[in-house]
Amino acid sequence: MTYQLLLVDDELHAIEGVKSDLNMDKLGLSRLFTAYNMKQAKAIIESERIDIMLCDIEMPQGSGLELLSWAREQYPNLITIFLTSHADFKYAKEAIQLGSLDYLLKPVLADELENVIRRAQGIIDHNSEMIRNKQSHQFWMKHRSLVIERFWLDLINHTIPSNPEAIHNHAEYHQLPVLDDAIFFPLLISVKKWNKPLSRRDEKIMEYALKNSAEEIITGSHLNGVFFFLDRGTMIGIFAADMLEDGNLDLLPQACNRYLDLCREFFYCSVSCYLGKPVEAQGIAGMVTSLKQRDRNNVAFYNEVFPYVERMDTNQSIGLPDLNMWLSLLKTGTKDEAIREVEKSLNQLVQNQIVDANILHQFHQDFMQALYSFLNMNGIQAHQLYGDEASRRLSELAGHSVADLLAWVHHTLDKAVQQTKAVEETETVVQTVQRYIDQNIGHDMSRDTIANHVYLNPDYLSRIFKKETGYSISDYVLIERINLAKELLSQTNIPISSIASAVGHTNFSHFARIFKKHAGLGPTEFRNQFGKNDK
Repeated sequence: MTYQLLLVDDELHAIEGVKSDLNMDKLGLSRLFTAYNMKQAKAIIESERIDIMLCDIEMPQGSGLELLSWAREQYPNLITIFLTSHADFKYAKEAIQLGSLDYLLKPVLADELENVIRRAQGIIDHNSEMIRNKQSHQFWMKHRSLVIERFWLDLINHTIPSNPEAIHNHAEYHQLPVLDDAIFFPLLISVKKWNKPLSRRDEKIMEYALKNSAEEIITGSHLNGVFFFLDRGTMIGIFAADMLEDGNLDLLPQACNRYLDLCREFFYCSVSCYLGKPVEAQGIAGMVTSLKQRDRNNVAFYNEVFPYVERMDTNQSIGLPDLNMWLSLLKTGTKDEAIREVEKSLNQLVQNQIVDANILHQFHQDFMQALYSFLNMNGIQAHQLYGDEASRRLSELAGHSVADLLAWVHHTLDKAVQQTKAVEETETVVQTVQRYIDQNIGHDMSRDTIANHVYLNPDYLSRIFKKETGYSISDYVLIERINLAKELLSQTNIPISSIASAVGHTNFSHFARIFKKHAGLGPTEFRNQFGKNDK
């Protein structure tokens, strides 16, 4: 290691004398700087890495003591050695108090100067080693926390087999604090709902904040544990069970309740906490699976701490509302009454605490059956009516919770009743179809394409269209195309081939035959007889 040294003295001959006594190579000095006052010395210290400073005490523009006092605040690792002509005890005492390594009287012997510089270098080397050790320890501790987190994730995901020997070997290899007979207490935290719209990036930021807060509020409550995200919106905490014995049994639920309050107030989310039971390391994967199932079946209650329940019946079947009752309400168009009945039925299930993911799924399927029967009776195609992004998103979420199912019910009934009223007003539907045909007269239009536009079954649409207009859909499209072709032939000079394309015909010969069949004249003869330039 090489060192950089600064000489500070207001006397030129003193600096030159010290320089002549220094054997730069022998002392491992890579650079030597000189300054004649405190201002110059500060400038050099601020711009260069100075390891050792040899400094006079009495200087006209600021004393060496003042310079040392400043250096101790700004550059605490700088080693200072005073060289002075004054054997004043007051100076020596103040120099020692300020942290000077030594206080030498001029003229200084070369051996004495070399020895004190060697001492300074020894201190610098020792401090550097301590700093490196501290940095290495900090790096290992940070890395170690990631290794511990990875260990638990691998154990939960069965990458590490759930047997004592595999766990022992893995923990020993990575020097992890997992003793063979250690007992652990798992906790699952689930974000049940974000209470405001978030992008995936914002959600990730919020999850990071949730994890940090859990470590501060829950782990910081005199509990030894680690937190990590298992899946999107699902966080696991694992604690040393010995911290929860005797008088500490209530620490974890209390800390979880404080955490829930924080999440509601600052993180815009509804969260549930599920407490596990103490198990050995090989039992963690099974316990986490049990907690995840508990969370999956919690479709009604948010912002609560749930104690461990040994086993829950997830295959129960109960009497759900009669489909005919819902169908009757939909037939009469009483949407609000149908929604009230759905809310009443769900609230009763929640109050009786018998609703879980399975029951909610049954309820969802039964209601869809009634809804789709109603749509079919009105000739409405469900996959067209609910093919938009909002409908798909609400449908995906409907099985997550009672609140999500109700949001889906409101949405689907709104669209169903609105479309049913439009179908009942046949003239409105027919006008919509006619407008669509007019706007797309130059494009290929099948009966199915047109029916999809108004969410109706093609056969049903054909019946109401012919009843209203007297034409089948295909005949109406053909007549509109012929009428548009007549208008373009008589009112413009557009080439006949371009007119054929404009009314949806790519084959000119076919267009000419169809036109003559319906107009009594071929396109050229029609233009010659009725065109605007006809004399």
